Amino acid sequence: MAGIEIDDTTLDALQALADAEGLPLDGYLAQVAAEKRRERVLDEGAEIFRRVTGDTATAGAFDAEYGGPAAAAFASRAA
Repeated sequence: MAGIEIDDTTLDALQALADAEGLPLDGYLAQVAAEKRRERVLDEGAEIFRRVTGDTATAGAFDAEYGGPAAAAFASRAA
């Protein structure tokens, strides 16, 4: 690994994880980096979703532009 220095304990742990996945260490680290990028994007998207859905003005503006949710049809039934 060019330009990266890590202690032997960490290297051994990473190598064991790579071996368990059947990957060379550099391939394993590339996979971990890609997974972490996806996690970050999902976390950011979830945060944005929470902000937008928690803002009643934004939800109202969306409904005004695109229509609100359809009313559910309920039929009364005797128990």
